[in-house]
Amino acid sequence: MSKFLSIAALLGATAVAGCTQGINPTDTDRALIGAGVGATVAHVGGHNVVKGAALGGAAGALCNDVRLCQ
Repeated sequence: MSKFLSIAALLGATAVAGCTQGINPTDTDRALIGAGVGATVAHVGGHNVVKGAALGGAAGALCNDVRLCQ
């Protein structure tokens, strides 16, 4: 179940970070949004919040590099 939660956090952070199309976000904006989503999902799932924030932040910052949130 923890792998599923990790994948869900990563995909959720990427999806939410892509919802900022109207404001032309920077990598920092997307990373902060992703970190928030990752930390929240990790907390709700009872996992390490710092790791969730790190995964979410990385996903948010890199989502435009792999053309997921443009």
